[in-house]
Amino acid sequence: MQNLLAKLNPQQLEAVKYLDGPLLVIAGAGSGKTRVITTKIAYLIKIRNIAPHLITAITFTNKAANEMADRVSSSLVGINCSGLSVTTFHSLGLKILRQEAIHLGYKQNFSLFDSADSAKIISDTLCTTDKILIRELQQKISLWKNTLTTPNDAIAKANDGIELEHAKIYQIYQDTLKSYQAMDFDDLIKLPIELFETNLEALYRWQQKIQYLLIDEYQDTNECQYRLIKYLVSRNRQFTAVGDDDQSIYAWRGANIQNIHNLNMDYSDLKIVKLEQNYRSSTTILQAANNVIQNNPKVFEKKLWSNYGIGEAIKITAYHDDEAEADAVSRKIMMKHKLNNARFSDCAILYRNNHQSRVFEQALRNLQIPYTISGGQSFFEKTEIKDILSYLRLIYNQDDDVAFIRTLTTPKRGIGITTIEKLSQYARHRQISLFEAMFEEGFIQSIDESKSEILLEFGNFINKLQFRMDKDEVKSILDELLNTIRYENYLYEYETAKIAEKKWGNVLQLIKWLEKKSLTDNKNLTELIQMINLISILDEHNKVEVDAVKLSTLHAAKGLEYQYVFLIGCEEGIIPHQDSLSDEKITEERRLMYVGITRAKLELNISYCEQRKSSGELRTTERSRFITEIGENNVIDEKKRNQQKITNQDELNEKLNSIRKLLYNGG
Repeated sequence: MQNLLAKLNPQQLEAVKYLDGPLLVIAGAGSGKTRVITTKIAYLIKIRNIAPHLITAITFTNKAANEMADRVSSSLVGINCSGLSVTTFHSLGLKILRQEAIHLGYKQNFSLFDSADSAKIISDTLCTTDKILIRELQQKISLWKNTLTTPNDAIAKANDGIELEHAKIYQIYQDTLKSYQAMDFDDLIKLPIELFETNLEALYRWQQKIQYLLIDEYQDTNECQYRLIKYLVSRNRQFTAVGDDDQSIYAWRGANIQNIHNLNMDYSDLKIVKLEQNYRSSTTILQAANNVIQNNPKVFEKKLWSNYGIGEAIKITAYHDDEAEADAVSRKIMMKHKLNNARFSDCAILYRNNHQSRVFEQALRNLQIPYTISGGQSFFEKTEIKDILSYLRLIYNQDDDVAFIRTLTTPKRGIGITTIEKLSQYARHRQISLFEAMFEEGFIQSIDESKSEILLEFGNFINKLQFRMDKDEVKSILDELLNTIRYENYLYEYETAKIAEKKWGNVLQLIKWLEKKSLTDNKNLTELIQMINLISILDEHNKVEVDAVKLSTLHAAKGLEYQYVFLIGCEEGIIPHQDSLSDEKITEERRLMYVGITRAKLELNISYCEQRKSSGELRTTERSRFITEIGENNVIDEKKRNQQKITNQDELNEKLNSIRKLLYNGG
């Protein structure tokens, strides 16, 4: 333990050892915040003898939680850490709700709906397939929930007819979820708050379970998450919140930068520790970041610094258009690979908007440079995986009408839309689930005997598997499921052989993973379904790291770092975004630029186009104001430089040698 503490700088050590009340750690980019959190957990357990099961650390993704847990385990070799909870906000909310659901009118086996399930409810409510409208309403409902706005509140606050209509859809949506005994992603935070507001016994129970709380990425919390934290720590007030107001870039999904400032008001004895030493970037890169972010209003002043020396100059390059930009950046990456032996994965191309990646994909393919894009389709979003998971969801919760309809019709059983509509009408009239309605005599007598036989056979099959789910081996249940529904045959009947083979391989991969999880984690099928419901939403399927250039939005790049960063498309209207030019929104755009700059370890290349196509027309553009804010210290504006004649012979020889070496190596 002493070795761990010895590796900390004075500010990090102060944050680890402080246990006299609420603590806010302002952790600048690359300042070692994860080390502080993991070391503090080890310190609490090993030095302060706090039982692991009384400690909870919260972060925002499963990946971050798993990495944090691994680092804690490696620092506490030989010590029993069972009960320690390193989790996400939503996983914690799920854990609370699994134990307390009955107090909110839910059964313990409630379903967890993902985005597609939620979209289906809205689509059915509106009788539309307009994806843009459905997505707009999903986002609006999510923001309402994240700000603890109930359907009644939304209806009362509606400013016009459209707002009122949307609020009423929110009410129907929430009523439908409840009737399905289901929750969506946002409910995992909202409902525990409702529980704690109305049930003091439950609140006390969870305050006793969580006696020391650590929160990572605190600047990304929304109003709902902030309220949940306040409830959990209100009794003993022992917590460490780690965040950086300069990296708050998620207002569009409900994150409230004010939360990090509110701590000062809510906790008069709040201790503040600033981590300003950066362990990632050169002094030049950090000075550029400091210069940009100082234009924002500050509550907690800080200035990043580094011992890594001045480093390479920042290069700012103007290109004629986006094709020229993509071609030149791709060639620069190839030169890094050829001349500097850089791995492709050391390089990142970062941009403000997803559509900017397309022209870069083409340019990279032209040079046969491998690349990956952030935000690709999740394993759990694949159609064939969702088909199988729908069966597991229905086995787990027979009130899950969305899963019922998908399983009943995939593979096809001879039950058409007319029968399903009759069943839906009957279920609504009886106020029961589709699955329950399927067995009632009143419905059975209203349809053809052949249809009723198919439905009853299907229902009995699901009941049989549900009876086995807590008793039998996972492998035997899954084998019976796949053999009975003949899913492999279904794929080969409706897909080409090549696609069917790939999809069936994905299904087998899922089954193998579930079987392995059941053995290594000693989980039955019920517990696996509970776990997988959340994993599929969090989009955390394990991916193999490959040597490839990373294409990423600035939002998706937060928390990552690369040797060489190419920050492209830095133009007015892109960054800052055209819709974010008001004083309030421009500050978040500036924080986004700050995040982009601080991803770079060795070299930062910033580029913009002098012309760009918009709505099919070529228009003249203006470089981003943030480029000017970077300053001129150790910054090379290549447009000006290219217009100057090189007179230094050594510099000329260096450029010629680089070109010869590239040609010699086959570049």
